[in-house]
Amino acid sequence: MRVVVLGAGVVGTAAAWFLHRAGHEVTVVERQPGAGLETSFANGGQISVSHAEPWANPSAPLKVLKWLFREDAPLLFRPRLDGAQLRWCLDFLRECTPARTRRNITQIVNLGLYSRDILKALRAETGIRYDHLERGILHFYTSWQEFNAAQEPARIMRELGCELDMKTPEECVAIEPALAGVRDLLVGGSMTPSDESGDAHQFTQRLARLCVERGVRFCYDTTILALDAAGGRIAGVMVRDREGLRQMRADAYVLALGSYSAMLAAPLGIRLAIYPAKGYSVTMPVRDASRAHHVSLTDDEYKLVFSRLGDRLRIAGTCELNGFNTELNELRCQAIVRRVEELFPGGGDTAKAEFWTGLRPATPSNVPYIGATRYPDLFLDTGHGTLGWTHACGSGQAIADIVSGRRPEVDFAFTGGG
Repeated sequence: MRVVVLGAGVVGTAAAWFLHRAGHEVTVVERQPGAGLETSFANGGQISVSHAEPWANPSAPLKVLKWLFREDAPLLFRPRLDGAQLRWCLDFLRECTPARTRRNITQIVNLGLYSRDILKALRAETGIRYDHLERGILHFYTSWQEFNAAQEPARIMRELGCELDMKTPEECVAIEPALAGVRDLLVGGSMTPSDESGDAHQFTQRLARLCVERGVRFCYDTTILALDAAGGRIAGVMVRDREGLRQMRADAYVLALGSYSAMLAAPLGIRLAIYPAKGYSVTMPVRDASRAHHVSLTDDEYKLVFSRLGDRLRIAGTCELNGFNTELNELRCQAIVRRVEELFPGGGDTAKAEFWTGLRPATPSNVPYIGATRYPDLFLDTGHGTLGWTHACGSGQAIADIVSGRRPEVDFAFTGGG
């Protein structure tokens, strides 16, 4: 079949790769001049199956209230006259029950384990390199309350097959010696030795080149305007490129536009509970390797992740619900730098820090939309939130199977055609 993939982030590019491997003629449409230039450009860099507890959990409502008026809060909510934001927040609160949290953890872990295996197979097949490390991810805690609250989600993840072991402060320092300077702040941690890290932007660009070498067509600098429907099917996608307006037609369409997916689907009568969750990252060169982190880390108190990308340090996280605003908030950027210096003083060259922000396509449950729609030729691969890099390859393989009429191998609640 002729398949058009809408979006060339890490999710859309991975979908294109697996669709082509399944025997389809694939075209990718992207408004940017290259692949991986928006949300995939400077994310946290973690392939983190263990990062499966959703933002919406029983402790979330009180935390949100506590952080409401803090400009540097890990989760910053900016109320707007926006019906989509209000609906998303109400859906978020509904997902905060223990039963829904467990269900969502199950979905996120199942997809994460599958996706990590698919990524490993792709790496073995192609030899693709992207500053990846296979040193695991250490999640450390500086609050007894948070450490104790993490025990039940960790137990659920272990039941689901996630290799996750609780650690003492001494064991955390043994895993990452750069934490020795803040040993007195640590109350414990958890280690997932099978998790990985790597540069999602490098991966996306290099995978896009491999796609092109194998015959996938990428239409860059092409703005997607609308999906046209007729007779219960998608008649085509309206785009604008250097030559003007035109309609692209195919046998199937895969919607992988991240935060912008909901507005494209809405005119078709498809409501996607996706809202942009603005995240920040700081990238800086290593200044003193003896003081810089070497293992990928997650800082629970500040909701930050730390990755080592070659001779660069990547620190990313926080969440700001502020519509489609992409302006850098200097205060939030500096809050990340201060935390880095508190934990690893002198490890990174803060004078050369580069700041970035991107819109992560968040669902209230943290579970993405993957699968069919009411239109037999329109498929979803979107809404991955903070785990787009973790879930991209598994989602891509699954959507290729679904488009091809096969049942995916992973146990996941795929969207249906109702």
